[in-house]
Amino acid sequence: MKIILRQTILFFLMLLPFVSQAYASQVSSELPIFSLIYDEQRDPYADGRKALKLAEETHRKVLIEVGGDWCSWCHVLDRFIKDHPQVESRLHEIFVVLKVNISDSNDNVEFMRAFPRAHGYPHMYITDSSGTILHSQDTADFRENKKYSEQRFNAFFDRWENKNE
Repeated sequence: MKIILRQTILFFLMLLPFVSQAYASQVSSELPIFSLIYDEQRDPYADGRKALKLAEETHRKVLIEVGGDWCSWCHVLDRFIKDHPQVESRLHEIFVVLKVNISDSNDNVEFMRAFPRAHGYPHMYITDSSGTILHSQDTADFRENKKYSEQRFNAFFDRWENKNE
């Protein structure tokens, strides 16, 4: 009996990475394009209106992630989120993510004037569903020993999960 139980547990543990990866792929496939990529051709005002509408309809806040394809830490953050399905799930349960490109070819300076200055990238801003800025977040605060930390992201999520500001 113990052998069968042990084998069953081992079998499910071996499947876990595949299930997590499949879940992460499903979450990504259901997101709007403005939540997935930095695109210098996208209009942050139009995307922002869509993000605010979605946030209002789903009772979430908007997390604006500013960066670009040129930004190595932006790629590290994307990979970290994809590799940590619980982080990805909580991120999209609490926030509508809006990625805004900042680059030499399109710095979106007019859009960014409404926000406090970012001192590094990627940088995050949180707004309520009406667009009021609630918080400016340096993503370096999520790092521990030069790596993004699941615990630090969870503490951040805990802070914003039920906050009705």
